[in-house]
Amino acid sequence: MALTPSALRAALKAPLPGYGSFTALSGYPRPTVEAALQANPPLRESAVLILVHPVDGVDHTLLMRRPVYKGVHSGQIGFPGGKKEPGDPSLLATALREFTEETGAPTAGFEVVGQLSRIPIPPSRTVVTPVVAWSSSLGRLAPDRREVAQLMDIPLHELLRDDILRRKPFAMGLDGAVRMAAYWDVRGEVVWGATAMMIAELRTALGYPVPAPPWERS
Repeated sequence: MALTPSALRAALKAPLPGYGSFTALSGYPRPTVEAALQANPPLRESAVLILVHPVDGVDHTLLMRRPVYKGVHSGQIGFPGGKKEPGDPSLLATALREFTEETGAPTAGFEVVGQLSRIPIPPSRTVVTPVVAWSSSLGRLAPDRREVAQLMDIPLHELLRDDILRRKPFAMGLDGAVRMAAYWDVRGEVVWGATAMMIAELRTALGYPVPAPPWERS
């Protein structure tokens, strides 16, 4: 049965479960949001939009692949979003604006149901707020090819499976050191970093906590 906006809203009520259980598997200790916000110069605020929408009675959510470019998130998979601009009255407005700019889909019918915990991303010097919204349908997509290499509308239940938890070495952190870190294998795609942490917290809020790592099971 597809999730209703009220069910999503209830699942995201404070206190949020956090993403600590996944961070412990990341191989890279992140600063707290409080510590990150004290950085000098300060980190930029950003927001992403996690949209839940039914397709033939099955909940989906939209992920995107970034183009390959000279930047820390080159080629990575994440939720649509970006940095807060001076004209944005709030981070909610940032998430909605960026969603439309990147995917081409209008957000007028979206119902915002909550948000997940903020995540500091030191390499890009940002703090990201994941906004969660629901819509009865996803409008026509016309992705901005400068910012989006591919859009992936994924059934939500595929993100809730325990067998998609994997790990591999990544170059990460401000020092770019190679560390073993957990990720989600989504249809053969590697979803790691902050996006993986968002998925971990969303899973937990919906009653699907991060499973015991398969590489630690006896």
